[in-house]
Amino acid sequence: MDAKKIKETLKNGNRVYGTLIVSTSPRWLDVINMLGLDFVFIDTEHIAIDRDQLSWMCHAYNGKDLATIVRIPSVDPNAAAMAIEGGANGVVAPYIEEAEEVRALSGAVKFRPVKGKKLEQFLNGEKEFEPQLDAYIRNQNEDNLLFANIESIPAVNNLDEILEVPGLDVVLVGPHDLTCSLGVPEQFDSPIFLREVERIIKKSRKAGIAVGVHASYDGALEQQMQWADLGANLIIHSGDINRFSQAMRDDMSLLRSKLGDTIDVGFSDVNI
Repeated sequence: MDAKKIKETLKNGNRVYGTLIVSTSPRWLDVINMLGLDFVFIDTEHIAIDRDQLSWMCHAYNGKDLATIVRIPSVDPNAAAMAIEGGANGVVAPYIEEAEEVRALSGAVKFRPVKGKKLEQFLNGEKEFEPQLDAYIRNQNEDNLLFANIESIPAVNNLDEILEVPGLDVVLVGPHDLTCSLGVPEQFDSPIFLREVERIIKKSRKAGIAVGVHASYDGALEQQMQWADLGANLIIHSGDINRFSQAMRDDMSLLRSKLGDTIDVGFSDVNI
């Protein structure tokens, strides 16, 4: 799907599907294109992908009619603007905890190219844009998507205010960091964690905001189906590095077992 279709689908409450991509190899384009996905989720927070590589990836996947959602390294409006200008259709800012952070990011994603004092006054409700500028900005940015990564107790506690920020399209739950913030690291079946995910999904959908969970650990598929039943409508399942790790772990375990080698090779899940 292109970005416009993604936005329309989410707004209507329907689901879209994607996966994490961290490999910069151009060979992935044809492989990913055969999977029936709607978008790709490119992570530059945990993976060292530079601006030039990222732009090529965004334009290449967009050329395959796959929307590109980019997670930037930090809550930085300048980084968000650069991702959009490089070809990204949407931006995920990690570890959002305050509504003001989302408001600043909305300026970069939804109101480009206005910057500085003029943008600040608009976001604070002090001044409106001139009619011609307003029409220009909305035309330029109408299909851009803004995500807030909710990954901590403070973020959950401030969720009501975060959901009220104009321009927010999607709340994305970060399971790994959320379990750590809750004091139950990587316990994805913990009732404490599951209760908070359900709370995030229900609040977000009630506010008319799309919500998704990126999950790549063992048992994630079943949980994602349960969360979809609760209202999650943006599904990011696993990723290239996760599937490689899991498949190699299983293959090597089987191979060593068949050959009588019981050495523990130490494979574990990759959490991104």
